[in-house]
Amino acid sequence: MKDRKQKVIKMAHQLFIEKGFQATSIQDILDYSGIAKGTFYNYFSSKNELLIALIKSLYQQIETERDELLIGKDPTDIEVFIKQLELQLEFNRTNNLYTLFEEVMILNDDELKQFIRKSHLRVLRWAYGRFLSIFGEEKKPYLLDCAITFFGILNHNYKYNFVAEKSPSTLYKVVRYSVNRLVKIVDEVAESGEQLLRPELLDSWAPEGSNHKKAFQQELHTIILALKKLLERNSEARKYAELLDFIYDELVDEKEPRHFLVESALTSLKQEIILSKTDEFKRLEALVVKTN
Repeated sequence: MKDRKQKVIKMAHQLFIEKGFQATSIQDILDYSGIAKGTFYNYFSSKNELLIALIKSLYQQIETERDELLIGKDPTDIEVFIKQLELQLEFNRTNNLYTLFEEVMILNDDELKQFIRKSHLRVLRWAYGRFLSIFGEEKKPYLLDCAITFFGILNHNYKYNFVAEKSPSTLYKVVRYSVNRLVKIVDEVAESGEQLLRPELLDSWAPEGSNHKKAFQQELHTIILALKKLLERNSEARKYAELLDFIYDELVDEKEPRHFLVESALTSLKQEIILSKTDEFKRLEALVVKTN
């Protein structure tokens, strides 16, 4: 059922790219994906809910790919951050996210607008966290201001340069140019001591639970990625990757995780001897124990 639902989301995404969100009807989606109306409403209560599911799926994908660039790399290396930004912008472009977001924001739909705003804040929170790694705790008071300023520079530079040149190389030039400006801004603002917004405001703008919960999610996500990387040459990689995804979803998304199922998944993962002996797997077991 999950695969079929993802197929409907993928088909709808293609239609949104070709026709636009507003111009695509539910009947268009039914015809294009080859499903019955009852099946559609078994998955989604509305076209809006489908769009939200699509954007969540895309964000999960880009966040995974973005984090994979950090595996084995120094998080303070600004070149890694540049590669992450290039990946993010190219992903947004190829998936038509800029156009989708702009279309949604002109609709008279508060639910969708609120969701898009939260999605933007999610990216802002990520950038702020990366700035902390790159520029250090001593500059923390100024980094939310710098993150907001940076995205203004990056997005407007990308928008107008791409319109002018329409060249794939534009993306990479714009990212590096904008990051170079960022470095100067961070140093200048920290030296002047000027502050517009306290970083703590992020928690009220985009509440994601306590800092402890956020740290737990991030650690779990990093461990899962590392374990999947170790599985790449395993003949049963898909089966084990699905078990890892299940553990993550159960511990992060469920209000009351079904610990007996998580333990069962861990037991199945232990069948992969090489995997079960790694430090990453031991860290995963320790995290699971903490949730009991």
